[in-house]
Amino acid sequence: MESQAPFRADQLPDPTEWPRLPGVQRSMWSIIGMAVLLAIGSAALVGYALGVWQFAALFAALIIGSAIVAYFTALGRVRRGGGRIDWALVRAALESQRVSLAITDREGRLVCANAAYGVRAGGFPSPFELVDSGRGGDAIRNAADAARRDGTGFADLTVHGDDGLRRRLRITVRPAEQGRDYLLWTLRRNHIDKAIDDTRDMIEGPLGGWFGDAGIWTVMAGADGRVLASNTAFLDNIGAQPPGIPLNLGNLVELDDDGGHWLSVHPATPDADRIYIRLTRLPLTDNSNQDASEDMDMEDADAEEAGAYLFLMRADDAPAAATSAPAPTDLPALMGVLPIGLALADRDGQLAYMNDAFRVAAGISGDSSTGLIYPSDLVGKDDKAAVADMVRTAARNMDVARDIRVRLKHRPDEPVMLTIGRAPWQDGPAVVLSLKDNREQLKLERQITQATKMQAVGQLAGGVAHDFNNILTAIIGYCDLMMMRHSPGDTDFDDINQVRQNANRAANLVRQLLAFSRQQTLKPQMLQVSDIVGELSHLLKRLLGERVTFRVEHGRGLAPVRADPGQMEQVIVNLAVNARDAMPDGGALTIRTFAVTPQDSKRLNREGMPPDDYVAISVADTGSGIPPEALPKIFEPFFTTKEVGRGTGLGLSTVYGIVKQSGGFIFADSTPDEGTRFTIYLPAQEALAETDETPAQKVGEEVSFGEGTILIAEDEDMVRAVAERALTRKGYDVICAADGEVALDILRGMDTPPHLLITDVVMPIMDGPALVAEARALFPDLKIIFMSGYAEEQLRSSVEIDDAGFLAKPFSVAEITEKVRNTLAG
Repeated sequence: MESQAPFRADQLPDPTEWPRLPGVQRSMWSIIGMAVLLAIGSAALVGYALGVWQFAALFAALIIGSAIVAYFTALGRVRRGGGRIDWALVRAALESQRVSLAITDREGRLVCANAAYGVRAGGFPSPFELVDSGRGGDAIRNAADAARRDGTGFADLTVHGDDGLRRRLRITVRPAEQGRDYLLWTLRRNHIDKAIDDTRDMIEGPLGGWFGDAGIWTVMAGADGRVLASNTAFLDNIGAQPPGIPLNLGNLVELDDDGGHWLSVHPATPDADRIYIRLTRLPLTDNSNQDASEDMDMEDADAEEAGAYLFLMRADDAPAAATSAPAPTDLPALMGVLPIGLALADRDGQLAYMNDAFRVAAGISGDSSTGLIYPSDLVGKDDKAAVADMVRTAARNMDVARDIRVRLKHRPDEPVMLTIGRAPWQDGPAVVLSLKDNREQLKLERQITQATKMQAVGQLAGGVAHDFNNILTAIIGYCDLMMMRHSPGDTDFDDINQVRQNANRAANLVRQLLAFSRQQTLKPQMLQVSDIVGELSHLLKRLLGERVTFRVEHGRGLAPVRADPGQMEQVIVNLAVNARDAMPDGGALTIRTFAVTPQDSKRLNREGMPPDDYVAISVADTGSGIPPEALPKIFEPFFTTKEVGRGTGLGLSTVYGIVKQSGGFIFADSTPDEGTRFTIYLPAQEALAETDETPAQKVGEEVSFGEGTILIAEDEDMVRAVAERALTRKGYDVICAADGEVALDILRGMDTPPHLLITDVVMPIMDGPALVAEARALFPDLKIIFMSGYAEEQLRSSVEIDDAGFLAKPFSVAEITEKVRNTLAG
C-alpha cells in the first residue's frame, strides 16, 4: 500500500489549524461592516430628531469602537482554539482503547487516530486511502455517506499487511459530533486474523520459549510455506539461512514414501544434514460452518484455504525399514478352501481373484464372471457409488476394515454385508473384500422384532382387558340383581336383559383381547383334533353356505394334543369364517389334520418352531388371498383387510393368542388370487389322560341358600358391592375390606376364622397373594378364592399357594354363588 501518510501518531498535523482563519476573518469583517452601517444610520436618526449633530457623531463613534473591540476579542479566542474541539483530550481518549480508532473531517482528511489504528492500517493513511479506487473505495464512501445519513455505516475490506498475509477488516463508521462533520472510524480484525496475530505473539513470546524447553519446535507459516513466526529453538536447530532468501518450510521439510517427515538443518553450511521429526499441522482457518464428519480426512479439512498454519515439530528416531513381503504365491489356493467369501482387488480397484464361496454368495457362475471388472459391478445401481468410493479409500489408506450393507444384482430384495479392507502386502493386491450371506441374521432380527411387537401389544391389550373386566363385572352383576326383582312380564325386564346381553358381548371382546395376550383362562385337556373337526363339520357347512365346497381330510394315527376344546373350536370357526369372506363368489375350503415328525418340521424350516412331533391342522381356501404387504400384520389386533364395519380385527389375533397359549404355532401362506392356507402346529402328547369329570351346574341355575362367614377383599367398590349383595342374598354373613391391609386387620381381630376368604389378585398396598400368605399364617385351614381378570394359569405360575379356588372376571351373580357353594362344600 503506497501512502504519504505519517507513520507515527505524533506526526499527525495539529487539528487546531483546521479550519483556516481567513474564512473566519471574512465572516467577522462582514459582521463589523453591518454594525458600522447600523451605527451611521442610527446616528443620523438621532441627529435629525434632536437637532444636535455633535451628539449623533459621538453616538456613531461609540458603536464603531465597540464593534472593533468585539472583533479582536473573538479573533484572539479563535487563534487560541477557544470554543472548538480539544484534540489533545480526544487523542488521549482514543489511545485508551485497544481497538483501532480514527477521526476524519468532512473532506476525508485524518485529523486524529490512536496507535492501534497505525498498526492495523500500516501507518496513518485516511480510511479513504486504505484501498485503491474502485469497488473498495466505493464501499468506504458508501459507509461514510450512510454514517452521515443514518448514523451508522459498515464496510468489509481485505488488505495486505507487511507480512504478506491478507487482513479482513470490518469497518464501522459513526458521527463524532452532532454536526456530523467529523466521523469516527473503528477497524476490527476477522477473528481468524486475530488468532494469527495472537499466535505470532505467543510463539515469539514466553510460550514459544516453554515449547522450546520441552523440545518442541513451533513454527507458523503461510499457505505458501513462508515462515511468519517461530520460536528460538527452531531457529537454533536449522541454523543460519542463505542471505536474501526468505525462510520457507517447503525448502526445509521433506516427506518420504512412508509418510514420515525429515527436517533439513544447517542447509547453508558444510554440516548440512537432516533429522527425522514428528510433525503436527494445525490449519488456522474458519471451519466453524463445516459439518462434522467422521470420515473427513486432512485434505477435506483443508479444502478451504487457511490463512496460516501452525506446525509443531519434535525430533524422533527414524522408523525401521519396512519389511512387508509381497503377497504369497499360494494365497489363491489358501483362500479357495476357506468357507468365507473372499476376493482381492488391485490398486486400481479391479477384481483380481474370487474364491468359490464369494462367487456363490455373489451369484456368479463360471460363465458369468466375464465383464465383472470392479466390485461395484456386483451390486445394484443405488450402491455402486458407495462401493466404488470405499474400494478407492481402502486402496489408498484404510486402517480398519469397514462394513457396508448392499443389495446384489442377482438378489436385490435382501441386503447383504460387504466388508472392505486394505490388504497387508506392499506388492500385489491392495484391497480385500468379504461377502457375507446374512439372510439368516436378518431373518432372526425380523423374528425378534415381530415377537417383541406382539408381546408389547399383548401386554397392553391384557392390561386394558383386566381393567375393563371390573366394569363388566359390576354391569352384569347389577343386571342379575335387578332381573331377580322383575318377572319376565314386567316392562323393565326386557330392557335389563338387553343390557345384560350387550355386557356379555363386551365380555366376549375382552376374552378375545385376553386370548391374544395369552392371559385368558383356558381349561386344557387331552383331546383328538380329528374329533374336534368332525364335531364342527355340520356347523361349518351351515356357516359356509351352498356356494362353498367343504371338504375334511383326517390323518391316520394322530397323537393326542393338550388344549381347551372350546377354544380350539373357536379357532377353527374363526379361520373358516375368514375363508368364507375371502370367497364371495364361492370356492372350496379344505380342512386337513396330519402328523408332523421332527424331520418334517426341520425340513419345513418354520420361523421360531423347533423340530419336534406335532399334530397339524390345515385350513386352506381358494379365495382372493392376502396381499404380501399385509401378511406380516394379520395377527395384530384391530388389523383387518375387510371393509369398514365388517370386522373388528380381533379374529386372527384371538386365534394367534389361543394357539400360542396352548404351546403351538400358527403360520399363514398366501398367494394373491389363488388362496390362503393357515396351518396350526400343536405339540403331540404321549397318551390320553384319565379325567374324572363331574357335571357342572348350569350357569344361571338357582343355588340353594347357604350359611357361613365370608370375608371379601376387593379394591374396586362396584365389584365388591355386587359380590356382597349376591352372597348376602343367599344367606351368607359377608364382611368387606377395601384392600389387603384392611382385610388382614379384620382377620387379626377375629377370634374364629371366617369360613371363606375371597380376594382380588391385584390390589394397592397389599395384593391378594400377600394377603393369603398372612391369612394362612393365622388360620392354616382357611379356604381361599382368588378373583382376577387374568388367566388362571398365569396366577398359578406366579403364586405358590395350594388349595385355592379361582373365579374369573367378569362373573355373574349365579357364578359367584355357585363357586362359593362348591368351595365351602369341598
